[in-house]
Amino acid sequence: MSQLLQDIGIQDATVHHNPGVDELYAAAVRLGEGVQAATGPLTVRTNKTGRSPKDRFIVEDSATKDQVWWGGFNTPVAPEVFDGLLKKMTEYAQGRELFVQDVFAGTDPEYRIAVRAVTEMAYHSLFVRNMFVRPSPEELEDFKPDWTILNIPSFKADPEADHVRSDTFIIVNFTKRMILAGGTQYAGENKKGIFGVLNFLLPERGVMPMHCSANVGEDGDTALFFGLSGTGKTTLSADPSRKLIGDDEHGWTDKGIFNFEGGCYAKVINLNAEAEPAIYQTTRNYGTVLENVVLDSEGVPDLNDGSLTENTRSAYPIEQIPNIQPGSVGGIPKNVVFLTADAFGVLPPISKLSPEQTMYQFISGFTAKIPGTEQGVTEPSPTFSTCFGAPFMPRHPGEYARLLAQKVQESGADVWLVNTGWTGGKYGEGKRMSIAHTRALLNAALSGQLDGAEFVTEPFFGLSIPREVPGVPAEVLNPRDAWADKAAYDETARKLAGMFRENFKRFEGGVDKAVTDSMPDHS
Repeated sequence: MSQLLQDIGIQDATVHHNPGVDELYAAAVRLGEGVQAATGPLTVRTNKTGRSPKDRFIVEDSATKDQVWWGGFNTPVAPEVFDGLLKKMTEYAQGRELFVQDVFAGTDPEYRIAVRAVTEMAYHSLFVRNMFVRPSPEELEDFKPDWTILNIPSFKADPEADHVRSDTFIIVNFTKRMILAGGTQYAGENKKGIFGVLNFLLPERGVMPMHCSANVGEDGDTALFFGLSGTGKTTLSADPSRKLIGDDEHGWTDKGIFNFEGGCYAKVINLNAEAEPAIYQTTRNYGTVLENVVLDSEGVPDLNDGSLTENTRSAYPIEQIPNIQPGSVGGIPKNVVFLTADAFGVLPPISKLSPEQTMYQFISGFTAKIPGTEQGVTEPSPTFSTCFGAPFMPRHPGEYARLLAQKVQESGADVWLVNTGWTGGKYGEGKRMSIAHTRALLNAALSGQLDGAEFVTEPFFGLSIPREVPGVPAEVLNPRDAWADKAAYDETARKLAGMFRENFKRFEGGVDKAVTDSMPDHS
């Protein structure tokens, strides 16, 4: 089987080609990568417990030089850096045991890409098998990869000699259609690397790539949910009355929505069996990969133990979720929801966005950290992640925002900003938004109950707030009304508006004037 990898320079290796779950379990245990929990999952510990965004690079050449928005998370390296590391990695891999999975990224055959993942770790191969779309036996017969991942965690770079930042690296080469990864055992780099590839390629074909979850209602109405960690994206999209298309990465074509993935990569710290029964069950299933989840004395996963990391993860095929949409595709979205957890207590629990506000809020990608989430955070602090997924967006945010605005305009979809954070005061003074109220607001928006509603405009962000929503007290709808101290609300709202404006300065050169004119008023 070693000839399978000759195209990338590996002449001699013990290759396991498209191994199944049983084989990968056995190999992972044999190689000391992990153990099987008493309840079934394969549990592993990794040298890095999260992504390494500062060690991620894109080769700067004719394919990317004028297309990538350099800076921030998009760091250029010369083609020679990639070539040098590829040569070292393939030499290092000679004679080793390697695992190869052939998979697709994308459930829509017209837009999917074929990916060959070559990994040193058996558990990474199982992760890839779980997280991507598995080809049929017929599709595997003549499988030809569009892209190749070479991921060897035990290979570490020499930062000075190899011209990278540390001994860890993830390098994307769009000309050679390869991703190199070394120095990190965190399996999420495999899927996020390909997500970044699709985010670069699909806009050229008129497809909007999105870091969002998606579901579909009984009437076939599709809804999208954008949001950063802690905003409720996974929880709110996992509605028992709606079928899940996917929980993380999707594309919007002229036909509708398709999932990039064939699985889910859920954060499981403190996961509650009653609140999230479907996801909780995956942490007990054979075939699931649990990253950095501690086992108790009886070998049972302890989801409340964050001693290794708060970023504990479960990677499982989407078929493990009972209420899923067949084929992981949906029609043209009727509603688009931006979720934010505003710890300042300023933003309304729901508001309807204009086209310009849609672009502005999408580029801003706002949520807030609360005290105690990180060392040194003693009061609410803003977090802005452009397009709700900054580390994975190679192009200028304005390009994605314009494409989203075009899709929204063509579809006639309504766009909503939903605050799942605080009300009646900032964190420590107000209270967290009621999940029952949030679900009532979402149900009203998705069901069309707000189509003929009367809206009022709040003064600081220009957001349109419904006067009435069934099941939600009127004083909750307008955040200023929920604060006892109105002057304190006004001061906090002006402060947050100023933070929005300051953050947006770096994007102004790449967006239309109508978008900048929609910025919040902090005067």
